[in-house]
Amino acid sequence: MRKIHLGLLGYGTVGTGVVKILLENKDLIVSRVGAELVLKHVADIDVRRDRGIQLSAGVLVTDAQKVVDDPDIDIVIEMIGGTGIAKELVLRAIGKGKQLVTANKALLAIHGNSIFKAAAEKGVELAYEASVGGCIPIIKSLRESLVANHVTSMTGILNGTCNYILSQISDEKSTFETALSEAQQNGIAEADPTLDVEGIDTAHKLAILTALSNGMEINFKDIYIEGISKITPLDIEFAAQFGYRIKLLAIGKNRNNSIEARVHPTMIPFNHLLSNINGTLNAIALTGDAVGDILLCGHGAGMMPTASAVVGDIVDLARNLLCGGGRRVPLLSYQMENLRNLPILPIDDIFTHYYLRFSALDRPLVLSRISGILGNHHISIKSVQQKGRKTNGTVPLVMLTHRAKEADVKNALAEINCLDVVGDHPVLIRIEDENNQD
Repeated sequence: MRKIHLGLLGYGTVGTGVVKILLENKDLIVSRVGAELVLKHVADIDVRRDRGIQLSAGVLVTDAQKVVDDPDIDIVIEMIGGTGIAKELVLRAIGKGKQLVTANKALLAIHGNSIFKAAAEKGVELAYEASVGGCIPIIKSLRESLVANHVTSMTGILNGTCNYILSQISDEKSTFETALSEAQQNGIAEADPTLDVEGIDTAHKLAILTALSNGMEINFKDIYIEGISKITPLDIEFAAQFGYRIKLLAIGKNRNNSIEARVHPTMIPFNHLLSNINGTLNAIALTGDAVGDILLCGHGAGMMPTASAVVGDIVDLARNLLCGGGRRVPLLSYQMENLRNLPILPIDDIFTHYYLRFSALDRPLVLSRISGILGNHHISIKSVQQKGRKTNGTVPLVMLTHRAKEADVKNALAEINCLDVVGDHPVLIRIEDENNQD
């Protein structure tokens, strides 16, 4: 039986999961692949930590370049993460003609265009299912199952940490700080949660999905990003009274000659496909012109769900090697010569509905002054609520708007913020529902 040799770079949480699956499900994999996947080397700077796995002598090494340079290794699996040494090793592996698997969404979002170009020129495959959505097969769906569809929109919950925090604030009435602390204690959030809670991790994933669904180069830098650290129980309570839940969403929409790509807290109706995706689950809802609406849901992080996607990629590449072929599916779904440089709309140019909350003095004519300014900026009010206890002499004044342009809303809020009857800065949360369509 043919043996296909693997080299794993990075023996952290997901890397450990990959090794566990390869060893514990070895017979299952052999029966499905028709070849033995041999883990020849695992490289990590920490070779002393007990991962609960017994590797053969000489398998665990500290020299990652040695793994990449080994002529016997057919497939290199990059699980280091980040954009530093991981980028150097990936490009080195491509230069050596190795087939590659990675779960590194930051690397692909920031340097993916040059990495994919290098892989195409060298004629090697690069598989990256686990970079978005953990075990959810969204990459394979866009690259293969949905190739006959124009994908008109994608909306995703792509970060389990944020979804857990927002679920805790909503269901347990926790503050952001309390929910984050619980997430860290339970191993759901990192010690430094910035990439997650500020929406950056979600934007990395959206950049990849946007490229795949629209036939464009990866463009991370132009995605609008807003995190969840300013979401309060008060806003979640008001959202529920209007029939909405608040989620951190990755939103991508095809506008023919331009693309909407944005990440921010969003109010969605209770009956929305994503409304009841809670805890650490991830989900992606997309619309294709042939298939209609699709929802993919599963665990977007964690050792074993992510490792499952990585091993799935390894098997795909192993099958290519066995049949003497490769590059059957274009790296970014479209042939490289057909990729376009589509612009991403600036956030100020989008149109949507808005939730606005003001801290207003409880005086006559305050509502009329605020609504007058909104009207002057072409913003129509759909509904208003004014209730709650006074805080420093102010009460919450909440409005939902009809469809409006972002730039107009921001200009109106800047003017309202200067009124002597308004305290604190106004709160803005965007709304997505069926009424947002053109």
